[in-house]
Parts: sequence; C-alpha cells; structure tokens
Amino acid sequence: MSADAPDLEFDDRGLLPVIAQDAETHEVLMLAYANREAIERTHETDRAHYYSRSREELWEKGATSGHTQAVREIRVDCDGDTLLYLVEQEGGACHTGHRSCFYRTVEGEDVGERVFDPDDVYE
Repeated sequence: MSADAPDLEFDDRGLLPVIAQDAETHEVLMLAYANREAIERTHETDRAHYYSRSREELWEKGATSGHTQAVREIRVDCDGDTLLYLVEQEGGACHTGHRSCFYRTVEGEDVGERVFDPDDVYE
C-alpha cells in the first residue's frame, strides 16, 4: 500500500487514525495517527510508524521502549479514512505498561494485563 493510494482520505492536518490489532488474537491494542510518511515507513519496514500529534513528529513504535509492532498487514476501511495495522506486538502496546491501551472500563475497573513497569522503561 502506498500512502499516495487514491482511496486514502486524510484529515485537514494530513492524518489518518490507525488502529493496531494483534494479528493472532485480534485484541485491539491501541489507536494512534499516521501521516503519509508514517504509512510509507510502515510499508517499507514492516514496523509500525505513527505521527505524534502532541510532539508533531514521526515515531516508530518501540524505538524507546523496545515494545515493537511488526506489521503483518495493513487494511483500509470502506471510507478510506481509517487504517488497521495487524501486528505482532512485542511486550506492551500502552505507555502505562499494559498490553493494550484499552485496559479499563468506563466505570474505572482495571481489566487489562500489565506487562511492564513504565518507570523502568521511560526515565
């Protein structure tokens, strides 16, 4: 997939939401955003790349933490405005130390697995 694919509909900031899902278990791991460059890097390297809206820069998942995402397939939704990365997750996907960013209910109950201590990873 090329980031120049005609069916991709970027927002006014040049971004698309990307859902990362475990390729084997189908667990939803995280939601992030990608610009054209992030999508191209992901496609070229088979490593998940995203665009940080807060830092305004490209980042490779796991470059700091070692908790990488090997991308097995990239899918696009019917409207062309959201991508799905089917990944092999190494370690946790969430900066809080959980396997998935979706580790709690709206009532505040922690239902996810914590797989690392973020204080040990992000000093």
